[in-house]
Amino acid sequence: MGELTANAVTHGRVPGRDAELRLSREGGGHVRIEVSDARGERLPEARDAGSEEDGGRGILLVAALAEEWGTAPRPGAPGKTVWAVVATAPVGG
Repeated sequence: MGELTANAVTHGRVPGRDAELRLSREGGGHVRIEVSDARGERLPEARDAGSEEDGGRGILLVAALAEEWGTAPRPGAPGKTVWAVVATAPVGG
């Protein structure tokens, strides 16, 4: 899920402000990944990038690999948090 961090650095950067990465263990063999940046007006969107574009597919990858993902206002600071919950073990038997 380095894509979330790469997006924060590429699209969420504001001079003088840093991005923040948080990982937490969830129940049921899941990990929650949260990346916060200072650009609250720039929310990610899953979109189908054209074949000639160099980027624009990251959130589609996150959506495909994560159990769920979303955005929220950044607590205690300007900006947003993009989060994803991913399984740490194979699903099923």
